[in-house]
Amino acid sequence: MIYLTMMIFVKDGKEEVFHQFEELAIPLLKDYKGKLIYRLRPTKESFISHEDELPYEIHFLSFESESDFVNFAKDKRRKEFLHLKEESIKSSFLIKGMKV
Repeated sequence: MIYLTMMIFVKDGKEEVFHQFEELAIPLLKDYKGKLIYRLRPTKESFISHEDELPYEIHFLSFESESDFVNFAKDKRRKEFLHLKEESIKSSFLIKGMKV
């Protein structure tokens, strides 16, 4: 089992495009033994401290294996709407981990 934490930074004014991307991408997770455990949209008040820009959303996901995650990322259906991701996401950080 692998765990992923993704911090997502959305371009100003592109929030709705990002939501469109998520509506299409999230349902594909189950086809690759993936699960969206938490999807957070924190407010500025949620942060005790920060030095950099705040993320628009934070996702905590799991996949049964690294190959399941890789196959999800390569999914042909997902590639058909990647333009929405590229249009809306300024940057993201992906942190991989394992349960200990």
